[in-house]
Amino acid sequence: MGRILAIDYGQKRVGIAVTDELKLIANALTTIHSKDVIAFLNDYVSKEKLDLFVVGEPKQMNNSPSESAKFVEIFIKKLKKEFPEIPIKKYDERFTSKIAFQSMIDYGLKKKDRQNKELIDKISATLILQSYLEANQ
Repeated sequence: MGRILAIDYGQKRVGIAVTDELKLIANALTTIHSKDVIAFLNDYVSKEKLDLFVVGEPKQMNNSPSESAKFVEIFIKKLKKEFPEIPIKKYDERFTSKIAFQSMIDYGLKKKDRQNKELIDKISATLILQSYLEANQ
C-alpha cells in the first residue's frame, strides 16, 4: 500500500506533504526549491511507494484559474512525463496559505517564525492533502 504525496507548487518554493501508509493523516514533509522538485521526487519514489500525487490547483474566488495556474500546469506536464505510472489529481488550494498563516498564529509562533515562507508552503501542502483525504473518504 502506497502513500499519497501532496505538492503546493510555487515558482520559487514547493511545499511537500505525505500521508501515512494507511492514508489517514497528512504530514508535512519538506519545502524545496522549485528547480529541485523533480530530483527530490525521484529520490523519494525510489524509497517509498506512492499511489497518487495531489497537486494544489490555484483558483480565484470565481473558480477560474489564477495567474499562477499556468506554472502549475507546466509542472504537472513534467510530473506526468517523469512519473507516468503515478496518477495525478489536482485539488483546490484556495485559502491554504491564509489558513496556514492563521494556524501559525493560533499555535503561538512568534512573528519572526511566521515570516518563514518555507514553513507556510509546507503547512499549505499539508492542508491541501488533509482536505483531499477528508473529501475522498
